[in-house]
Amino acid sequence: MIATVDNPSNAVEWALAEMINQPETLERAKKELDQVVGKDRLVQESDLPNLNYIKSCVREAFRLHPIAPFNVPHVSASDATVAGYFIPKGSHVLLSRPGLGRNPRAWTDPLCFRPERHLKEDGSDVVLTDPDLRMLSFSIGRRGCAGVTLGSTMAVMLMALLVQGFNWELPPNVSEIELKESDGDLFLSKPLVALARPRLAEDLYLRG
Repeated sequence: MIATVDNPSNAVEWALAEMINQPETLERAKKELDQVVGKDRLVQESDLPNLNYIKSCVREAFRLHPIAPFNVPHVSASDATVAGYFIPKGSHVLLSRPGLGRNPRAWTDPLCFRPERHLKEDGSDVVLTDPDLRMLSFSIGRRGCAGVTLGSTMAVMLMALLVQGFNWELPPNVSEIELKESDGDLFLSKPLVALARPRLAEDLYLRG
């Protein structure tokens, strides 16, 4: 339940904070939604396959701003060697989420929020998981998170609805959102505060 609910909400809060600080990123996301969905109806789950930039924004938040420092511990069922490291049977194995997602050997400018890095030249679907383990959104493999599909859908839908429905702006007398992690965890140190101005017809909000 934590992975399915808290993980998406954390990723979307971070993504929106980053995008408010990068107006061109937010504008590109709105443009995609206007082209795919329009302004006469709210985004639906059936639209998600065509929202690769929105999915890239969420994926980038999962990469750069994971909800927890480690994955759920696993125990190795047999002796194994991974990347030259011997892992004896019975070892407790934990993967560092920031260590993977911010690894400079795997990512160019790893500390920069750049959703474009996840777009594929052939335009194929952007997914929130990474089989190459360069990042961890939920988990992966046979014993991965059972809620990965639901959690991924929730995260992308929440991001899409917030971007489609509102113009997001900095509060008065604020030059940028402070992108700082809390001392005890990886959440934003201060909850995101921003101005949201409706950008759709009033009746759409009432129907939603």
